[in-house]
Amino acid sequence: MHKEESRNDLGTIRIHDNVIASIASIAASEIEGVKKVEKSFKSGLLELLDKKSLAAIKVEKDKNQEITISIPLIIKYGFGIPETANKVQENVRQALEKMTNITIKDINVNVQAIERG
Repeated sequence: MHKEESRNDLGTIRIHDNVIASIASIAASEIEGVKKVEKSFKSGLLELLDKKSLAAIKVEKDKNQEITISIPLIIKYGFGIPETANKVQENVRQALEKMTNITIKDINVNVQAIERG
């Protein structure tokens, strides 16, 4: 996992990818029309086996140290998919910039399914 790191007079501050994924998950879940952030099949199996769960949200860094986040979602039936996805992207970006001071290159929303609310 990657870690965002900054240094000040008192020492080093590191923000792990899991923290970035957690903030993104909470911010995505706050949007009306989002049923849930979908977990991957692999993370579901690991939870059943009582192993550390892998985040449903992928946090990746490119060679320029720019961060891309991929968020798999289930949207509630009756909500506009593009509108809901746009709101998720904006809320995730605002939450991450406010809480971590990290600038995100891309926030990719992957709608996995539609379910009744």
